Amino acid sequence: MNDGIPQLCKVFRFPDFAAALAFTDKVGELAERAGHHPAILTEWGRVTVRWWTHKIRNIHHNDLVMAARTDRAASDV
Repeated sequence: MNDGIPQLCKVFRFPDFAAALAFTDKVGELAERAGHHPAILTEWGRVTVRWWTHKIRNIHHNDLVMAARTDRAASDV
């Protein structure tokens, strides 16, 4: 939960900033294609991704789908 709103949150670890940034770009591309956008924090060696549906201030089925796609994208980097 963040500010009282349920969210799916996961931290992905990478060997350096370049890999973290490449992953961030992949997640951004996935989000654009789906028209559903997460909060993303990119730092040296790690990326935090939070999925939730702003309109309902909760987790929706689309968030679960996008979280699974994000996990798959992490294995491709």
